[in-house]
Amino acid sequence: MTKWLTKRNFIITVTIIITILILIFIIPVSLPLIFALLTAIMIDPLVRLTEKKFKWNRKLSAMSVFIFVLTIITSILYYTVTQLIGKIIKFTKAAPDYLNSLSGIWIDSQSKLFQYTSVFPEEVIKPIRKEFKDIFESMRESILSLLNYEKVLGLMTEIPNFLVSFIVFLIALFLFMLELPELKKILFRHLTTATAEKVRYMITKLNSVIFGFMKAQLLVSLIILAVTFVGLLLITPKYAIVMSLVIWIIDVIPILGSIIVLAPWSLYLFISGDVATATKLAILAAILLIIRRTVEPKVMGSQIGLSPLPTLIAMFIGLKLMGFLGFFVGPLLVILFTTAREAGIIKVNFRI
Repeated sequence: MTKWLTKRNFIITVTIIITILILIFIIPVSLPLIFALLTAIMIDPLVRLTEKKFKWNRKLSAMSVFIFVLTIITSILYYTVTQLIGKIIKFTKAAPDYLNSLSGIWIDSQSKLFQYTSVFPEEVIKPIRKEFKDIFESMRESILSLLNYEKVLGLMTEIPNFLVSFIVFLIALFLFMLELPELKKILFRHLTTATAEKVRYMITKLNSVIFGFMKAQLLVSLIILAVTFVGLLLITPKYAIVMSLVIWIIDVIPILGSIIVLAPWSLYLFISGDVATATKLAILAAILLIIRRTVEPKVMGSQIGLSPLPTLIAMFIGLKLMGFLGFFVGPLLVILFTTAREAGIIKVNFRI
């Protein structure tokens, strides 16, 4: 027992406990800062390229790249949000007509049901009518629960939190872009020569891996965008551009993705009587889901140096443990472990 009570084991235990506490309490509230640091590391090569190409100092190069990235993000968000708000306003104005149409469909369905079942015995008809009534009542309650005051108020209260986090992210991103070389110097100042070489190898490998990760996500998202646009162009050309952009943005949500948009849309058209269009949208949703779940692990694995199976396992376990962020954190943790092992920082060499 006493052989385990050494100074080294005590330090390791304290370090593990502190790491766990940081993971549980500090990281969740520091996500904007963490994302800002990761983003700054990813676009640092572009800053250094600008610095070298135009012979500018670090501050001017970082400011130029920051404005460039901010312009792209703002342009995409502005176009998507304005188009989406316009469609929502248009839908709100037409909502009474839609509700009247649904009421008419419901009454017509009831009358047809009564007509078709009039030849059956009463003990058979009653359960069928009750089942249909329960189904539509459940649908009505589900729709009303989505539009109730508490949920709308909760969503509205989250908007200021999101804006604050986004502003903090932008400010932190700019400051990290400026101070990244100094942060590296501070880090290496506390490392031995051998450890510094290993960390440099890790940083170089992680830079390429993170870039590959982003490239993989971009490739998959572009495939999704192209398939969605072509599909909607054939199904409903009027909304092809706007809805393909909305689905493209929402598709980053793990597991569900484009289904969040296409499933309610298809269900509404099916209830409205447009069965052909509803079926086409359902088929499009299935195609997008298959593309996302089959192409993504393979593309990501080829870009970040992991085989599809570990990539899929890391994505799934990360999603189950950490939710949306775990979908991205899972593969990154596997990459971090693999890189540390290749650099010799972590040694795994045992036999059972």
